Amino acid sequence: MRKLTILGSTGSIGVNALRIVESHPDRFCIEALAAWTNMEKLAEQIEKFRPKVVSVADAARAKELRSMIKRRVKVLHGAEGAITCAMHDSSDMVLSAMVGAAGLAPTLAAVKSGKTLALANKETMVTAGEIVMREAKAARVKIIPVDSEHSALFQALRGEKMKTLRRVILTASGGPFINTPKDAMGSLTLEQALRHPNWRMGRKITIDSATLMNKGLEVIEARWLFNLPAEKIEVVVHPESVIHSMVEFNDTSIIAQMGLPDMRAPIAFALSHPDRQETQLPTLDIATVGKLTFQPPDLERFPSLALAYDALRMGGSATAVLNAANEVAVQAFIDKRISFTAIPQVCEKALTMADNGKAATMAEALAIDRRGRAYAREAVEQISRTSPYPSRG
Repeated sequence: MRKLTILGSTGSIGVNALRIVESHPDRFCIEALAAWTNMEKLAEQIEKFRPKVVSVADAARAKELRSMIKRRVKVLHGAEGAITCAMHDSSDMVLSAMVGAAGLAPTLAAVKSGKTLALANKETMVTAGEIVMREAKAARVKIIPVDSEHSALFQALRGEKMKTLRRVILTASGGPFINTPKDAMGSLTLEQALRHPNWRMGRKITIDSATLMNKGLEVIEARWLFNLPAEKIEVVVHPESVIHSMVEFNDTSIIAQMGLPDMRAPIAFALSHPDRQETQLPTLDIATVGKLTFQPPDLERFPSLALAYDALRMGGSATAVLNAANEVAVQAFIDKRISFTAIPQVCEKALTMADNGKAATMAEALAIDRRGRAYAREAVEQISRTSPYPSRG
């Protein structure tokens, strides 16, 4: 039986993972859960899955949670609480699904403590990929990607020799604005950005998908997960979201991993690796799909993807600054302070302030993240005066 810790248990990845656990009680048990602010959902999870320890955002929410639950469970809070959950002695696998750079410290703690890591927090690799991969190698820890695109690459590369790899191709749905004219992009609203045509995800990642920043972060993540240079990582827009990624080898053979756009499939693969298990999901009916279409990404309408490649080539602190700036910019858009097209503008301004130094330690990585946020907040203040959210008069 695999003993699990889930970081980010009340988010979309965490909830879907717990559905899989519930369907296979003979294969999985929950040892620890970490959430942030959704106490009602976490209380339900505690009653159903009986973890030994949980963690929440702060002391006030820890007190609130204790008053809501009947079961005896250790309730921790803050970054240290999440780290303690990640290192819990009885867990043998940690699913890292916390949103944003907040997942970095507990994810690295899980790696250092020797846990197998199912990684759904791409920001960890974007902010500190070199550190995480170095520590994983030292601890002999297996990292199994959960993002559908990286899971597809991981599956397509099983049993293959990396020296025969020519390139990897990440597919992008294109989000809700794939056919939106460039001159209409500035007037797009939050409500429109949250209407993803294929995937049901949290707000931040849904907006990242709409800007194609999500794909840019995946390019950076792929660089570290698979030890590839930027020129071997390509992106193609594939609106049907049936092919999740492809790999091409030196004989020009291309292997694609396919499936319906449902995150339960890559989550189940990661949790059960190296085995596969029944998911009870509907199978892909190729005849019903009818056709698969592809097109190159439009970097003029979606400059966030180009910024990610720029940051990867810049090296140093650039990718960490980009990630931090994007989190700030997306939140400003959610708060209706800036327009949709201002998100990449904030990121570009922050990148101009990035330096060539790179983080060698967790403390340095977090310091770079803080600097990136400060750059972005300054940019948001400037841009909000000239490029406000479209609902403002």
